Amino acid sequence: MLAGFASQFDGRARWGRAAIVVAVMAASVVSVPAKEAPPAADELATVSLAALPAEAQATERLIRTGGPFPYPKDGSVFGNRERQLPAQRRGYYREYTVPTPGARNRAAKRIVCGGYQVTTPQACYYTDDHYASFRRIVK
Repeated sequence: MLAGFASQFDGRARWGRAAIVVAVMAASVVSVPAKEAPPAADELATVSLAALPAEAQATERLIRTGGPFPYPKDGSVFGNRERQLPAQRRGYYREYTVPTPGARNRAAKRIVCGGYQVTTPQACYYTDDHYASFRRIVK
């Protein structure tokens, strides 16, 4: 008789634990934050071209003259997956490496330009932290 009671108790305890797990999982689904919308162009901080490092100024000149660029990936489409730049259609943004003195690789500095004519972009943005933040370049 005692053995039957023990098996019923074990079964109920398992169902109780399962209910708690389901309740915790349901609560965690409800609290998932929504993705933020990309910023508008006028919401981004700005930086003057003259205030950028000399290497960034040289990269900006190369962009406007069409190169040649020192890195094979320069001019490739920038997907804006981080959603730090204003929303645009794929292919609108292109990225360019800003050389970092002493770095053995491309490092973190980039200029990303938007527009459909590569040498006359509508707007360019500078990042020195590998896309975590951008500042719109103004003349």
